[in-house]
Amino acid sequence: MSSTLDTDEPVAWAARIRTVLGAGPVVVLTGAGVSTDSGIPDYRGPDSPPRTPMTYQQFTGDAAFRRHYWARNHVGWHHVHRTLPNDGHRALADLERAGVVGGVITQNVDTLHGAAGSRRVIDLHGRYDRVACLSCPERISRSRLHERLTLLNPGFTDRVADVEVAPDADAVLASTEGFRVADCASCGGVLKPDIVYFGENVPKPRVLEAYRMVDDADALLVAGSSLTVLSGRRFVKRAAEQGKPVVIVNRGATRADHLAALTVDAGCTQVLRALAESYAR
Repeated sequence: MSSTLDTDEPVAWAARIRTVLGAGPVVVLTGAGVSTDSGIPDYRGPDSPPRTPMTYQQFTGDAAFRRHYWARNHVGWHHVHRTLPNDGHRALADLERAGVVGGVITQNVDTLHGAAGSRRVIDLHGRYDRVACLSCPERISRSRLHERLTLLNPGFTDRVADVEVAPDADAVLASTEGFRVADCASCGGVLKPDIVYFGENVPKPRVLEAYRMVDDADALLVAGSSLTVLSGRRFVKRAAEQGKPVVIVNRGATRADHLAALTVDAGCTQVLRALAESYAR
Protein backbone atom coordinates (compact mmCIF):
# COMPACT_ATOMS: atom_id res chain seq x y z
CA MET A 1 0.00 0.00 0.00
CA SER A 2 1.45 3.34 -1.04
CA SER A 3 1.51 6.33 1.26
CA THR A 4 2.03 9.88 0.07
CA LEU A 5 4.19 12.39 1.87
CA ASP A 6 2.76 15.89 1.71
CA THR A 7 5.22 18.49 3.01
CA ASP A 8 7.32 21.30 1.61
CA GLU A 9 10.38 20.43 3.68
CA PRO A 10 13.06 18.38 1.86
CA VAL A 11 14.64 17.32 5.17
CA ALA A 12 11.33 15.75 6.23
CA TRP A 13 11.05 14.03 2.86
CA ALA A 14 14.58 12.70 3.17
CA ALA A 15 14.02 11.32 6.67
CA ARG A 16 10.94 9.39 5.59
CA ILE A 17 12.58 8.14 2.40
CA ARG A 18 15.61 6.92 4.34
CA THR A 19 13.38 5.04 6.75
CA VAL A 20 11.76 3.18 3.85
CA LEU A 21 14.93 2.53 1.86
CA GLY A 22 17.10 1.42 4.75
CA ALA A 23 20.89 1.21 4.62
CA GLY A 24 21.08 -0.02 1.03
CA PRO A 25 22.27 -1.00 -1.40
CA VAL A 26 19.63 0.96 -3.28
CA VAL A 27 19.18 0.91 -7.05
CA VAL A 28 17.98 4.20 -8.53
CA LEU A 29 15.80 4.50 -11.63
CA THR A 30 15.84 8.01 -13.07
CA GLY A 31 13.83 9.82 -15.71
CA ALA A 32 13.72 13.23 -17.33
CA GLY A 33 12.60 14.92 -14.11
CA VAL A 34 16.12 14.54 -12.71
CA SER A 35 17.52 16.70 -15.50
CA THR A 36 14.95 19.51 -15.66
CA ASP A 37 17.03 21.62 -13.27
CA SER A 38 19.88 21.33 -15.76
CA GLY A 39 17.69 23.08 -18.32
CA ILE A 40 16.54 19.97 -20.19
CA PRO A 41 12.72 19.79 -20.39
CA ASP A 42 10.88 16.56 -19.76
CA TYR A 43 8.25 14.86 -21.92
CA ARG A 44 5.45 14.22 -19.47
CA GLY A 45 5.80 16.58 -16.53
CA PRO A 46 2.76 18.57 -15.33
CA ASP A 47 3.95 21.71 -17.15
CA SER A 48 5.36 20.03 -20.27
CA PRO A 49 3.85 20.87 -23.67
CA PRO A 50 2.44 18.01 -25.75
CA ARG A 51 5.14 16.24 -27.79
CA THR A 52 5.07 13.58 -30.47
CA PRO A 53 8.54 12.01 -30.65
CA MET A 54 9.61 10.45 -33.93
CA THR A 55 9.28 6.66 -34.00
CA TYR A 56 11.92 4.19 -35.14
CA GLN A 57 9.70 3.16 -38.05
CA GLN A 58 9.39 6.76 -39.26
CA PHE A 59 13.13 7.37 -39.00
CA THR A 60 14.20 4.24 -40.85
CA GLY A 61 11.39 4.24 -43.40
CA ASP A 62 11.38 7.78 -44.79
CA ALA A 63 14.28 10.00 -45.86
CA ALA A 64 12.13 13.10 -45.29
CA PHE A 65 11.62 12.10 -41.65
CA ARG A 66 15.37 11.59 -41.26
CA ARG A 67 16.08 15.02 -42.75
CA HIS A 68 13.54 16.56 -40.41
CA TYR A 69 15.02 14.78 -37.40
CA TRP A 70 18.67 15.62 -38.10
CA ALA A 71 17.87 19.26 -38.83
CA ARG A 72 16.10 19.61 -35.50
CA ASN A 73 18.77 17.62 -33.69
CA HIS A 74 21.52 19.75 -35.24
CA VAL A 75 19.94 22.84 -33.72
CA GLY A 76 19.11 21.15 -30.41
CA TRP A 77 22.69 19.91 -30.04
CA HIS A 78 23.88 23.52 -29.75
CA HIS A 79 21.82 23.81 -26.58
CA VAL A 80 21.86 20.38 -24.95
CA HIS A 81 25.53 19.38 -25.30
CA ARG A 82 26.47 22.33 -23.08
CA THR A 83 24.20 21.33 -20.19
CA LEU A 84 25.79 20.45 -16.85
CA PRO A 85 24.78 18.11 -14.01
CA ASN A 86 22.63 19.62 -11.29
CA ASP A 87 22.77 18.96 -7.56
CA GLY A 88 20.38 16.03 -7.89
CA HIS A 89 22.84 14.22 -10.16
CA ARG A 90 25.68 15.06 -7.80
CA ALA A 91 23.69 13.85 -4.78
CA LEU A 92 23.22 10.43 -6.38
CA ALA A 93 26.96 10.25 -7.09
CA ASP A 94 27.61 11.13 -3.43
CA LEU A 95 25.24 8.36 -2.32
CA GLU A 96 27.08 5.88 -4.53
CA ARG A 97 30.43 6.89 -3.05
CA ALA A 98 28.92 6.45 0.43
CA GLY A 99 27.91 2.90 -0.45
CA VAL A 100 24.17 3.58 -0.24
CA VAL A 101 23.42 3.53 -3.98
CA GLY A 102 24.57 0.42 -5.78
CA GLY A 103 23.88 1.78 -9.24
CA VAL A 104 21.70 3.94 -11.45
CA ILE A 105 19.42 2.83 -14.26
CA THR A 106 18.59 5.94 -16.27
CA GLN A 107 15.96 6.42 -18.95
CA ASN A 108 17.73 9.65 -19.91
CA VAL A 109 20.18 9.90 -22.79
CA ASP A 110 21.87 13.11 -21.59
CA THR A 111 24.92 11.40 -19.92
CA LEU A 112 24.69 13.76 -16.92
CA HIS A 113 24.93 11.00 -14.30
CA GLY A 114 28.38 10.07 -15.51
CA ALA A 115 29.39 13.70 -15.73
CA ALA A 116 28.32 14.14 -12.09
CA GLY A 117 30.54 11.28 -10.95
CA SER A 118 28.25 8.24 -10.85
CA ARG A 119 30.33 5.23 -11.79
CA ARG A 120 27.81 2.42 -12.23
CA VAL A 121 25.24 3.71 -14.71
CA ILE A 122 23.10 1.76 -17.16
CA ASP A 123 22.01 4.05 -20.01
CA LEU A 124 18.79 2.16 -20.66
CA HIS A 125 17.79 4.18 -23.74
CA GLY A 126 21.31 4.83 -24.99
CA ARG A 127 23.38 8.01 -25.14
CA TYR A 128 22.86 11.06 -27.29
CA ASP A 129 26.61 11.72 -27.57
CA ARG A 130 27.08 8.73 -29.90
CA VAL A 131 25.88 7.96 -33.42
CA ALA A 132 25.58 4.51 -35.00
CA CYS A 133 25.36 3.31 -38.60
CA LEU A 134 22.43 1.00 -39.31
CA SER A 135 24.36 -0.88 -42.02
CA CYS A 136 27.83 -1.42 -40.55
CA PRO A 137 29.60 -1.41 -37.14
CA GLU A 138 30.68 2.24 -37.50
CA ARG A 139 30.22 4.38 -34.36
CA ILE A 140 31.18 8.04 -34.15
CA SER A 141 30.77 10.77 -31.57
CA ARG A 142 27.90 13.21 -31.90
CA SER A 143 30.47 16.02 -31.79
CA ARG A 144 32.16 14.63 -34.90
CA LEU A 145 28.82 14.40 -36.70
CA HIS A 146 28.06 17.97 -35.67
CA GLU A 147 31.20 19.07 -37.51
CA ARG A 148 30.11 17.23 -40.65
CA LEU A 149 26.55 18.60 -40.51
CA THR A 150 27.87 22.12 -40.03
CA LEU A 151 30.01 21.79 -43.17
CA LEU A 152 27.06 20.40 -45.12
CA ASN A 153 24.68 23.11 -43.86
CA PRO A 154 26.67 26.34 -43.36
CA GLY A 155 24.76 29.01 -41.47
CA PHE A 156 21.74 26.80 -40.78
CA THR A 157 21.73 27.28 -37.01
CA ASP A 158 22.31 31.03 -37.39
CA ARG A 159 19.04 31.34 -39.30
CA VAL A 160 17.02 29.73 -36.50
CA ALA A 161 15.56 31.95 -33.80
CA ASP A 162 14.81 30.82 -30.23
CA VAL A 163 13.85 27.17 -30.22
CA GLU A 164 12.14 24.74 -27.88
CA VAL A 165 14.44 21.83 -27.09
CA ALA A 166 13.32 18.33 -26.07
CA PRO A 167 15.12 15.85 -23.76
CA ASP A 168 16.80 13.95 -26.63
CA ALA A 169 18.27 17.15 -28.17
CA ASP A 170 15.38 17.41 -30.60
CA ALA A 171 14.22 20.95 -31.35
CA VAL A 172 10.98 22.35 -32.70
CA LEU A 173 11.57 24.03 -36.08
CA ALA A 174 9.06 25.52 -38.47
CA SER A 175 10.89 24.25 -41.56
CA THR A 176 13.76 21.87 -42.30
CA GLU A 177 13.54 22.11 -46.08
CA GLY A 178 16.93 21.96 -47.77
CA PHE A 179 18.83 20.50 -44.82
CA ARG A 180 21.49 18.02 -45.95
CA VAL A 181 21.87 14.78 -43.97
CA ALA A 182 25.25 13.09 -43.47
CA ASP A 183 25.54 9.41 -44.39
CA CYS A 184 27.99 6.93 -42.88
CA ALA A 185 31.52 7.85 -43.99
CA SER A 186 32.50 4.16 -44.07
CA CYS A 187 29.67 2.55 -46.04
CA GLY A 188 27.21 5.29 -47.02
CA GLY A 189 24.54 3.82 -44.75
CA VAL A 190 21.97 5.59 -42.59
CA LEU A 191 23.26 7.20 -39.41
CA LYS A 192 21.06 7.13 -36.32
CA PRO A 193 21.59 8.50 -32.81
CA ASP A 194 22.69 5.69 -30.52
CA ILE A 195 19.45 5.95 -28.57
CA VAL A 196 16.33 3.79 -28.34
CA TYR A 197 13.48 5.34 -30.30
CA PHE A 198 9.79 4.96 -29.57
CA GLY A 199 8.78 1.70 -31.22
CA GLU A 200 12.28 0.23 -30.80
CA ASN A 201 13.25 -2.36 -28.19
CA VAL A 202 15.91 -1.81 -25.55
CA PRO A 203 18.76 -4.27 -26.30
CA LYS A 204 18.20 -7.44 -24.29
CA PRO A 205 21.68 -7.56 -22.68
CA ARG A 206 21.08 -4.06 -21.31
CA VAL A 207 17.72 -5.09 -19.86
CA LEU A 208 19.22 -8.18 -18.24
CA GLU A 209 22.02 -6.10 -16.72
CA ALA A 210 19.44 -3.73 -15.26
CA TYR A 211 17.43 -6.64 -13.85
CA ARG A 212 20.60 -7.93 -12.16
CA MET A 213 21.13 -4.51 -10.62
CA VAL A 214 17.60 -4.62 -9.20
CA ASP A 215 18.10 -8.19 -7.97
CA ASP A 216 21.29 -7.19 -6.14
CA ALA A 217 19.65 -4.23 -4.38
CA ASP A 218 17.61 -4.13 -1.18
CA ALA A 219 15.35 -1.28 -2.35
CA LEU A 220 14.45 0.82 -5.40
CA LEU A 221 14.28 4.61 -5.61
CA VAL A 222 12.56 6.17 -8.62
CA ALA A 223 13.50 9.79 -9.29
CA GLY A 224 11.85 12.00 -11.88
CA SER A 225 9.95 9.47 -13.97
CA SER A 226 6.23 9.16 -14.65
CA LEU A 227 6.88 5.47 -15.45
CA THR A 228 4.59 5.77 -18.45
CA VAL A 229 6.60 3.42 -20.64
CA LEU A 230 7.16 -0.22 -19.78
CA SER A 231 10.91 -0.03 -20.43
CA GLY A 232 11.35 1.63 -17.05
CA ARG A 233 8.23 0.51 -15.21
CA ARG A 234 9.21 -3.18 -15.46
CA PHE A 235 12.02 -2.62 -12.94
CA VAL A 236 9.56 -1.25 -10.41
CA LYS A 237 7.42 -4.33 -10.96
CA ARG A 238 10.48 -6.54 -10.50
CA ALA A 239 11.38 -4.93 -7.18
CA ALA A 240 7.77 -5.08 -5.95
CA GLU A 241 7.46 -8.75 -6.89
CA GLN A 242 10.58 -9.44 -4.81
CA GLY A 243 9.06 -7.66 -1.83
CA LYS A 244 11.58 -4.83 -1.94
CA PRO A 245 10.47 -1.34 -0.88
CA VAL A 246 9.94 1.17 -3.68
CA VAL A 247 10.05 4.94 -3.19
CA ILE A 248 8.95 7.28 -5.99
CA VAL A 249 9.96 10.96 -6.09
CA ASN A 250 8.25 12.71 -8.99
CA ARG A 251 6.17 15.77 -9.79
CA GLY A 252 2.70 14.34 -10.41
CA ALA A 253 1.31 10.82 -10.33
CA THR A 254 3.05 7.87 -11.97
CA ARG A 255 1.78 4.60 -13.42
CA ALA A 256 3.41 2.64 -10.60
CA ASP A 257 2.28 4.61 -7.55
CA HIS A 258 0.24 1.58 -6.45
CA LEU A 259 3.46 -0.44 -6.17
CA ALA A 260 5.30 2.11 -4.03
CA ALA A 261 5.71 2.08 -0.27
CA LEU A 262 6.10 5.85 -0.44
CA THR A 263 5.40 8.49 -3.09
CA VAL A 264 6.73 12.02 -2.84
CA ASP A 265 5.17 14.65 -5.12
CA ALA A 266 8.15 16.96 -5.51
CA GLY A 267 11.07 17.93 -7.69
CA CYS A 268 14.18 15.80 -7.44
CA THR A 269 17.09 18.14 -6.82
CA GLN A 270 16.40 19.33 -3.28
CA VAL A 271 15.01 15.99 -2.13
CA LEU A 272 18.02 14.02 -3.40
CA ARG A 273 20.46 16.49 -1.86
CA ALA A 274 18.66 16.29 1.49
CA LEU A 275 18.70 12.49 1.23
CA ALA A 276 22.45 12.43 0.56
CA GLU A 277 23.07 14.70 3.53
CA SER A 278 20.90 12.53 5.79
CA TYR A 279 23.00 9.46 4.99
CA ALA A 280 26.20 11.47 5.51
CA ARG A 281 25.28 12.34 9.10
